[in-house]
Amino acid sequence: MALARAIEAQPAFAGRPAVVINADSAQVYADLDVLSARPSVAEMGGIAHRLFGTWDGAVACSAADWAIAARTEIDRVHADGGVPVLVGGTGLYLRTLLDGIAPVPPIDEAVRAEVRALPVDLAYAALSREDPERAAKLAPADAARIARALEVVRSTGTTLAAWQARSEGGICARIDLRSAILLPDRSALYARCDARFARMVESGAVREVERLLARGLDPMLPVMRAIGVPQIAAYLAGECSLAEATARGAQATRNYAKRQFTWFRQQPPSSWERVPTEDFDKTVLRERILSIFRLTRNY
Repeated sequence: MALARAIEAQPAFAGRPAVVINADSAQVYADLDVLSARPSVAEMGGIAHRLFGTWDGAVACSAADWAIAARTEIDRVHADGGVPVLVGGTGLYLRTLLDGIAPVPPIDEAVRAEVRALPVDLAYAALSREDPERAAKLAPADAARIARALEVVRSTGTTLAAWQARSEGGICARIDLRSAILLPDRSALYARCDARFARMVESGAVREVERLLARGLDPMLPVMRAIGVPQIAAYLAGECSLAEATARGAQATRNYAKRQFTWFRQQPPSSWERVPTEDFDKTVLRERILSIFRLTRNY
């Protein structure tokens, strides 16, 4: 919000509203207010926010679904003369939006059922035979990605990498993109992760998971696997104490932050500005990021 307001205050952006567009895969779900740390109306500060709490938890929001919605919102903001500001750390969402998505045909349901029924070790062994290049890039315990790659090659006869090489629908070529990747000190980041999850528990996360469980949703839906939901569900089932659930949730948050840190440090193109920070001084960060916007002559 502060960055969007600062962008609006620049002379080059005079009269052009900044609109914040969510790129976080948890904050898209209406059911995850507390556990996704979705901004409140007060925190939005009068700045328009889009794609926050847009999806009902009963409907999975895939990267392709989000990219379609994000393209629509970005085009709408541009048509109104505004400046879209994407925020969030779901790398797959951003990559799909910018580079497009592989036009993989619908997977044969019989193939999908067969693949999803395999134990992860057998699925990984099969993938190593049928698509060794993809298998080499995946952790042997990464059940979801292993199953996806295996069902694609079995159903279509073509590897996932080959399909991805045909990606279509990306917007990177038709927009002027300015990017800032925050790379904070790891110890400070992990301390914030711990404090963040504890604050969520204090702010109603248990009640939020109770309401979610009461809906009886498919446990494989993304909303049911979001960080904090399985851990607090275990507490509600009497399988652990609240303190243990909190510790597990904090650990899951740190693990995810580590994966995000690695992905954003290595995957995006070198032209994306990396912003190492010793702390989270908002004023310093805002000025550093604004300097990136000031480099463009297109605004």
